Amino acid sequence: MNFIFLIFGILFGIVLTKSEVISWFRIHDMFLFNEAHMYLIIGAAVVVGAVSVQLLKRTGVHSVNGQPLNFKGKDYHKGFIPGGIIFGIGWAITGACPGPIFAQIGAGEWPAVVTLAGAVLGAWLYHAGKTRLPH
Repeated sequence: MNFIFLIFGILFGIVLTKSEVISWFRIHDMFLFNEAHMYLIIGAAVVVGAVSVQLLKRTGVHSVNGQPLNFKGKDYHKGFIPGGIIFGIGWAITGACPGPIFAQIGAGEWPAVVTLAGAVLGAWLYHAGKTRLPH
């Protein structure tokens, strides 16, 4: 099963690379509203995701482990706003959200290793301090 996930991960990385989603310049131009390339890709991903979730809900498909899929969303809390802002700032500075980091590294963009280290450190800090955060 891990081999199948590896193949899908490699294919996803190829799609990210060929669509130029891993390009810092594309990300930069997106945040400056200079071109629609990234907005169109994000919009297409939202449509594909929404259609896929509806198909999964209506067909009753189970996970690869045989468990029923759970589509319950998270309850809103005020931490979403500052968290989203921090995420957006990191995305604008590094040119990567979590998925493309690995594609950047795979494409030989070695500074993305620093981005990966920052993402892992940020996730660890959140996990270590989440009990002290307001709900």
